Amino acid sequence: MTSTMTDSPAVRAAAERLAVATSTGVSAAAVRDLIGSDDVELAYAVQRIGTRRRLAEGARLVGRKIGLTSPAVQRQLGVDQPDFGVLFADMDVAQTPASQRPRLLQPKIEAELAFVLSDDLDFDQLDAISARGAIECAVAALEIVDSRIADWDISFADTVADNASSGWFVLGADRLSVDDFEPRDIGMSMFVDGEIVSTGTGSACLGDPLNALAWLARTARDFGDPLRAGEIVLSGALGPMAPLRPGVHVRSELFTGTATLGAVDFILEDK
Repeated sequence: MTSTMTDSPAVRAAAERLAVATSTGVSAAAVRDLIGSDDVELAYAVQRIGTRRRLAEGARLVGRKIGLTSPAVQRQLGVDQPDFGVLFADMDVAQTPASQRPRLLQPKIEAELAFVLSDDLDFDQLDAISARGAIECAVAALEIVDSRIADWDISFADTVADNASSGWFVLGADRLSVDDFEPRDIGMSMFVDGEIVSTGTGSACLGDPLNALAWLARTARDFGDPLRAGEIVLSGALGPMAPLRPGVHVRSELFTGTATLGAVDFILEDK
């Protein structure tokens, strides 16, 4: 793929379509008519334009998110790999008032395990073992996913271009050492107003959330933008996402056996 193709009128038009949806709060048609449904390089080129736009507006990058870590979702979209997007500081629910966060159009919510990095992941040998060694702590997380594409009518390229269908994120208060548990062995229960709406395990996330982190580290390095110390990484959904309505109380609990590792709560305020 040449740089000319990744900076083509079609790529710029796709980025502009998503930017308009973001600024107006009106969801847009899918962008696969412009970049194809499965062209990875063009899709990330669109995403990079959106990232540069946000950074130029003063947004601060604080991490990355991994999507499509479930084999079932990959099959649904006809792909055999995850995707990733970037996290900005104003997406962090705990750090940013609701009025200053990005606008949500059609949000859903999913439970994840997040990692905070202590070291850069920019070297040659990047696997689950080396990725584990670069983790400062793990934390229970909720990701409020969103799509600028009308009715979530997305292909692989659509979600990649749309910053991996990102919205907001919430981190729990408990900081966990990965020396104390195996991420692949954790269980997850997500509740909405006290009722279980999603369950899952660490092994549902590419077999192990550490595998997901290692995949992201290699991919980000190969894109020339490696993961850096201090970044937050949302490693991918541990179970199915759920609809999100204003006013409901969402809680995710992570556990091993009968021991709770951590929990995180979120309520979407009414507009």
